[in-house]
Amino acid sequence: MKTRHLPLVAALLSAFALAQVQAQTATPAATPASAAAVAYSPANPGPGWYKHLVNLDFVKKQAAIPKIDGVMLIDSRPTARKYDIGHIPTAVNIPDTSFDKLAPTMLPKDKAMLLVFYCEGYDCILSHSSAAKAEALGYTNVRVFAEGFPGWVAGGNLPAVSVAYIKKLIDEKAPMTLIDARPKARKYDLGYIPTAINIPDSQFDSLAPKMLPADKAAPLYFYCDGLACVLSNDSALKAVKLGYTNVKVVPEGYPAWVKAYGPGPTAAVAGAAPAAAKAPAIEAGKEAGSIAVASFERIFKEAPDSVFLIDVRDPKEFDNGTFKGAINMPLSTLEKNLDKLPTGKPIIFFCGAGARSGEAHDLVKLHKPEMKTVFLDADIKWTKDGAYTIKGK
Repeated sequence: MKTRHLPLVAALLSAFALAQVQAQTATPAATPASAAAVAYSPANPGPGWYKHLVNLDFVKKQAAIPKIDGVMLIDSRPTARKYDIGHIPTAVNIPDTSFDKLAPTMLPKDKAMLLVFYCEGYDCILSHSSAAKAEALGYTNVRVFAEGFPGWVAGGNLPAVSVAYIKKLIDEKAPMTLIDARPKARKYDLGYIPTAINIPDSQFDSLAPKMLPADKAAPLYFYCDGLACVLSNDSALKAVKLGYTNVKVVPEGYPAWVKAYGPGPTAAVAGAAPAAAKAPAIEAGKEAGSIAVASFERIFKEAPDSVFLIDVRDPKEFDNGTFKGAINMPLSTLEKNLDKLPTGKPIIFFCGAGARSGEAHDLVKLHKPEMKTVFLDADIKWTKDGAYTIKGK
């Protein structure tokens, strides 16, 4: 009996041995990401983390506008690459790499004031490093918001940008809509950031549909009268409710612009003619839809802010010289970017000879007949410094 079962036993042993070999030589299953990399969080602090942490709800109270007394929010990230293009409102910027140099003049004299440091999220050590340095200087009420700026944005809060970033966008003629939320006669007309349009917060509901771009993804930047002014914040939140998805605020507003770059342009002053009468009228040229060269030059000289100037040439041509204040939107890209065209003022399209600008005008009239556009039918040459010669056809 035992002899008859030997083949069966041998087969079972052989199968078991084969299974063992296969198990040892098989490709291992992929390691879950959570097991491969440790995820840091307030519940699982990373190495070098500061001991006193705060959450998003706490920071929202400290970042309120008007700015509250007794607290300083400090962004420990690099200035131009991070802080300028997006930060928590009311925060000052003390990059950790410059802490020893800047802290003596930027941190408060009161060593008991609440200091809240943040940087770029759970994997960023800069805020923890700066917090420890502040404590070493004798500050007794130091905290770190470990979620940082990414956590602020993920929580559905408005990001802020600096006036330096707005200046950069203006200098680069980047497509954007800059909105001054202050009252027109008492504030905007007396001085505003260049290129800004005026939508007083009190008139937002009536003016926004006509003056904001149709493209809900277009970048909008709101400002008013500094950290004590809530108008820009309120208007920005209204824009978000309208469906705009790229909304930012400039909390330091016009006062910071004046401090950094001097007063901006002004609108009509007391005793002057109304703005509508001040801006020269657009006079038609010979070609249908065109503006007369003389009319264009009057507007460009006397009231350049009353129109949008759009250069439809290629970027290389644009870079070699164009009208001051113009933005570049090549004709080849115009149709797919129709919703990004600025609104609120007439548009004057131009190129170097009138053909492309005329086509741009015709294209807009075909797809968006409600927009007020004209084109320059002229031969134009520019130099790098913006000087030009122009000859009508």
